[in-house]
Amino acid sequence: MIIEPKVRGFICLTAHPKGCEQNVVNQIQYIQSKGPIEGPKKVLVIGASTGFGLASRITSAFGSQAATLGVYFEKPPQPGKPASAGWYNTAAFEAQAQEAGLYAKSVNGDAFSNEIKEKVIGLIQADLGQVDLVIYSVASPRRTNPNTGITHNSVLKPIGQSFTNKTVNFHNGVVSEISIEPATEEDIENTVAVMGGEDWKLWIEALKAADVLAPGALTVAYSYIGPALTEPVYRKGTIGRAKDDLEATASSITDTLKDLDGKAYVSVNKALVTQASSAIPVIPLYISLLYKVMKEQGIHEGCIEQMQRLFQQRLYTNGTVPTDEKGRIRIDDWEMREDVQAQVASLWAEATTESLPQLGDLEGYKTDFFNLFGFEVGGVAYETSVDEMVEIPGLA
Repeated sequence: MIIEPKVRGFICLTAHPKGCEQNVVNQIQYIQSKGPIEGPKKVLVIGASTGFGLASRITSAFGSQAATLGVYFEKPPQPGKPASAGWYNTAAFEAQAQEAGLYAKSVNGDAFSNEIKEKVIGLIQADLGQVDLVIYSVASPRRTNPNTGITHNSVLKPIGQSFTNKTVNFHNGVVSEISIEPATEEDIENTVAVMGGEDWKLWIEALKAADVLAPGALTVAYSYIGPALTEPVYRKGTIGRAKDDLEATASSITDTLKDLDGKAYVSVNKALVTQASSAIPVIPLYISLLYKVMKEQGIHEGCIEQMQRLFQQRLYTNGTVPTDEKGRIRIDDWEMREDVQAQVASLWAEATTESLPQLGDLEGYKTDFFNLFGFEVGGVAYETSVDEMVEIPGLA
């Protein structure tokens, strides 16, 4: 079939297998171009099919020659109906890994469930024995707690008072004002239940109890802080509370891993176009201005560049892992530079529908958005019919 993008709001309802494959190949080639990383050898990536999770898996495999086991929740293809992008990403990655002689298997299902945890543990016991790195990169709007059976839905709201600021519809470039009403206590609790650290800790406790964590094992979860511009709706809003919980959980997990000489870290990453960030008001406008500034200064990074730098310059240096005063790894350091933020704040004040094409990089934002789903990727013949029925080679 010929597959075209079908967009509804901030979601693309279709994905292109060849475009996703080319995206993965491009990321692999980038990692290989940067040379070997003295990193992990057996890696579990929870949330492995897109964004930072996928980039972590690629970096582990093609930077450190690691065996990787991925967990994700993706939609398989049906005749005449494409799979989700994460399905095609994983199929491409596992085919490339296996061709390179690397172990690559995966489990498709709800990472929050006890059933999937047990299935993953069984695979590790059977195939790998133990893992020395666990990446936690789950992005989901809802979570059913496996112990209570309660389903929690996250919300994106400010806390304490309503929030009004600019945003942009990145499809048509219209800059407008948006107001978001404040969260209730229930909203906050539900968002923390979905996006906080509880499930990360449940995973580590289950892995440790099953003796599948190697001595000195590391685990890393991903977070974001961002600038003052987005603070009311992000870091000081409901998501910020969840991120606070995630960061506090890292300390608790480190205590759990002490007898293994293991450690848990939260890595604070750069603002990037992801399926999640596209849904957050204000963020697309901020990112389009940020991209413009960082590209002009030659310091722009995507997910794969961020993960390569995290592994090579932070996690695996044969020395102490550099962190901030709260124990967080900071690879948002270039984004948060004073000169970068001053420029973005100045552009923000001037940004209108008319001025944004000159002030920002909305085209770069849109390209990155469509790239997420395998569209607008260089070297792909989109006018040619493709087979949507792609299988994942290592699906357990």
